[in-house]
Amino acid sequence: MKNIFLLFAFAVATTTHAQQFINSGTIEYEVRIGNHKMIKPGTVWGDLAKQNLPEFSTLYYSLAFADNKALYKFERQNEKPKISLGFNMNNEDDTWYSDYTNNTYTNARYIIDDMYLLSGQLRNIEWKLVPNENREIAGFNCRKAYAVIYDSVYVFAFYTDEITVTGGPMGIHGLPGMILGLTIPRMYASWVATKMQLAAGTKKIIAPQKGKKKDPAELKASVQKMNNNYLTDGQQTLWHYFL
Repeated sequence: MKNIFLLFAFAVATTTHAQQFINSGTIEYEVRIGNHKMIKPGTVWGDLAKQNLPEFSTLYYSLAFADNKALYKFERQNEKPKISLGFNMNNEDDTWYSDYTNNTYTNARYIIDDMYLLSGQLRNIEWKLVPNENREIAGFNCRKAYAVIYDSVYVFAFYTDEITVTGGPMGIHGLPGMILGLTIPRMYASWVATKMQLAAGTKKIIAPQKGKKKDPAELKASVQKMNNNYLTDGQQTLWHYFL
């Protein structure tokens, strides 16, 4: 009986230890975007967009993480627009690199008309934890938290402390564990992890290199001058590009 008890205790301890120290892997996120809700009705561009864009888009992104760094990038999309509208907020070459140890990022983003290489300090996000609200995502027990970014944009997240890296999709980070579920209502978008591989492999997590180096503040000022009258809320473009 004593041997059985010791074996059981060892198994529990081993499982708990493994859950607490997952620090490398690759997560797949299913991203769902409400296209039509972002389009301002009654305009020529808006009417054309609604005819050629699905009401919802479903995309898949991967987040590879190791050595307290992460690389988030596009993988595939379920459907394509019938025609190109000359405006793509989900460019397939966009890449987000985060170094959580040094609190820095380097992103390669196609913005307006070109690919830019942006770098700087990760956004400081003041999270508030929601007690007693849990959800299972991709086999992990996740806790709920929320924050406000861009002064008024609510972000709702579910994170697991079984993964020690404090990251998530794009530049969203700062919770005591990995974010596996994310919703931003004013962007009509949600991210849900569908699966995870327990090892990122031997390939190192490195920052993107291609793109024109540009100061993010200068580029943001240029985007702010854009006329986004085809969107329900012109600020959504800014939120998307610099998230």
